[in-house]
Amino acid sequence: MTDQAPAAESEAPEIPGKPTSASRTTLSHIMTHNDTNLLGTVHGGVIMKLVDDAAGAVAGRHSGGPAVTASMDEMAFLEPVRVGDLVHVKAQVNWTGRTSMEVGVRVLAERWNESAPPTQVGSAYLVFAAVDADGKPRRVPPVLPETERDQRRYQEAQIRRTHRLARRRAIMELREKRVAEGHED
Repeated sequence: MTDQAPAAESEAPEIPGKPTSASRTTLSHIMTHNDTNLLGTVHGGVIMKLVDDAAGAVAGRHSGGPAVTASMDEMAFLEPVRVGDLVHVKAQVNWTGRTSMEVGVRVLAERWNESAPPTQVGSAYLVFAAVDADGKPRRVPPVLPETERDQRRYQEAQIRRTHRLARRRAIMELREKRVAEGHED
């Protein structure tokens, strides 16, 4: 997926930017026995769905309409989540291109039987593409970092984007080379 606008679109008027706080959100959910894996802890897929749900809400809010998940990377599970934990999934737009957005997500858990502050149990970065009613990419407003932390996240997101694009190019070049050499994939 590229983030290049067609010639006609690049001549469109600029969309006003939105501050990071305009779309920031928190999704909270109590974990139940239905969420567990064979080890008795919450299944990673349940956490990933909550991450995708929160990130999708942020992407839709920022872009002013539908947005679809293009990729999820660097999903890190730092500690197990248990039945009864109140999980908070905090998400915000870190970076925007013409039609895509990187959303950063932190996952926190409050242990049901402790009075300690929430513990970070996971984090992820997702890329969303804004789409119109026909599923075609549409432009998104630029994100306007408000704090030093937002600015750092914006800069780190640019680095991740550069790495994603380089990885994609390298894979495509390798596949083309293999096809040219007569290998089947």
